[in-house]
Amino acid sequence: MATALRNAQMSASEWEARQQLAACYRVFDMLGWSEMIYNHITVKLEDEDGAFLINPFGLHFSEVTASSLVKIDIDGNKLDDCPYPVNRAGFVQHALFHRHLPDAHCIMHTHTTAGMAVSSVEGGLQPVNFYACNFAGQIAYHDFEGVTVRDEEGERLLAHLGSKRAMLLKNHGILVMGKTLPEAFIKHWSLQRACEIQVATMSMGKPLVVADEVIAVHQRDLYMAQASTKPGEADFAAMVRKVDKIDTSWRD
Repeated sequence: MATALRNAQMSASEWEARQQLAACYRVFDMLGWSEMIYNHITVKLEDEDGAFLINPFGLHFSEVTASSLVKIDIDGNKLDDCPYPVNRAGFVQHALFHRHLPDAHCIMHTHTTAGMAVSSVEGGLQPVNFYACNFAGQIAYHDFEGVTVRDEEGERLLAHLGSKRAMLLKNHGILVMGKTLPEAFIKHWSLQRACEIQVATMSMGKPLVVADEVIAVHQRDLYMAQASTKPGEADFAAMVRKVDKIDTSWRD
């Protein structure tokens, strides 16, 4: 059935994007980053201007498949016959960035415990661990204004994000974006790890803060510790292999 749907209704490029995004939802669930039926990962479709894929509202991350993803435009109109609705709280924020940021191919927003905790303390992410040093000077912050369903908040979100592509929504959670899905994935994974370790560290006492000059060297040399010249590609592929050992239904 999935193969017939792919062949009859969509391009090879769209099907590839659907499979990669569906795999990502399963990876997030495997890593404990799902939040009931909420939160979102979206991907732009390269061969359809203004179109992107989002999770069907009502399905858990562990239930998302390639064919169940919803294709919508940046105004929220459904572009396929998927029976599921789209959560406005996800659409408004993601469509904003997809509309205004050409390099925001993939956008990820989560309510992980560690991400929400660090976004809810004065000072946010601190340079007190390896992963946090990756993000020093690269994290944007946006004040909590309630559930993100109002278009008028968009102007402030864009202004606070600026040229950065990772944000802690205060009292809310993690938001990252990347030029590719694997790039956004490794960015989210690293930021999540930074938050987890900060929460653990702060519970133990006064942390050791990494000096600015050391952070500069760390960020300069990070590329030499990567498994590929394409950020996150090898990391994401490894996680997909793990998901496949559990359940391959995301491919349908």
